[in-house]
Amino acid sequence: MSLKERITEDMKAAMRAKDSERLGTIRMVTAAIKQREVDERIQLDDTQVLAVLEKMIKQRKESIAQFQAGGREDLAAKESKEIELLQVYLPAQLSEAELDALIAEAVAASGATSIKEMGKAMALLKQSVQGRADMGVASAKLKAKLGA
Repeated sequence: MSLKERITEDMKAAMRAKDSERLGTIRMVTAAIKQREVDERIQLDDTQVLAVLEKMIKQRKESIAQFQAGGREDLAAKESKEIELLQVYLPAQLSEAELDALIAEAVAASGATSIKEMGKAMALLKQSVQGRADMGVASAKLKAKLGA
């Protein structure tokens, strides 16, 4: 079963269970997926659906920071709940050691030796890490490794 099909099945289950909070979040996901499919005139595969989910999670993390700065803990809590519901669809997250090993592997495979060549290593790293780690953290670790 593809990730898109799983999301659709979960939406049906949320409707049956009358879980309005979960249903609303899943509907946002399906709307974002359909929007991207219409905009690009393609059918998204699992990797592209993961990219959509990661983008939605990143947006919600940024919103939480803004809401907390504005003193709106109620809205920050709502965004946190949405992140929890979205993370169900992501693959298991990598540990620090696994991420470090993948970074070392990407640096070795790309032959990058300085920050100027970070793009080569990042392209390889993104393929192996997609959906399993925060790309911001991975990028910072890669930059630190190449800068040292």
